[in-house]
Amino acid sequence: MAEFIETELKLYVPDLKAVERRLMECGAECSAVRVLERNHRYGDARGEIQRQGVVLRLRQDSRVRLTYKTELAGGEPLSRYEAEVEVSSFEAMDAILRRLGFHTVMIYEKYRTTYTLYDAEIVLDELPFGTFVEIEGDRAGIKRVVDALNLTGATPVRASYSVLFDRLKQQLNLDMRDLTFDAFRSLMIDPQMLLAADIRE
Repeated sequence: MAEFIETELKLYVPDLKAVERRLMECGAECSAVRVLERNHRYGDARGEIQRQGVVLRLRQDSRVRLTYKTELAGGEPLSRYEAEVEVSSFEAMDAILRRLGFHTVMIYEKYRTTYTLYDAEIVLDELPFGTFVEIEGDRAGIKRVVDALNLTGATPVRASYSVLFDRLKQQLNLDMRDLTFDAFRSLMIDPQMLLAADIRE
């Protein structure tokens, strides 16, 4: 039986081009070219899954996937339970979720480029408020990638993108539900503000 455990490290990295150059030097394979992701996160009427820290997400990029994830008991910092299934239609799956009583609580966008190196998956994420590197694999593989990409000094981020977004909204007094490029078009985000929004969680 599959365990559905995701182990990953997320880092705040302002210069993704430097990371990409290092990936090329190390012989990494680009497994998915840069693509725009559209993500819908869902909640229930009573807010139960939100309070429990459950993520129920429908994502569309080159595929459409429904994901369920939650923190593991014991608070393991790098690992979470994650189960994901590919579906054929974003609209149909959204309609099913709504019929089941769920509703969209947030829409967020990002550009993502995906590489593989040393049996680990490395994604370069461009969000409206900053750029990040996520490394998924076993612990040994993650450490090997961090060392190879010269990321030992990069700032680790434990909070999810949605939590970072919530904290930025509080700091900037923003009244918006969705984390989209259009919503952030006229905003300038100071990297130090972004670091202050997490980094200690």
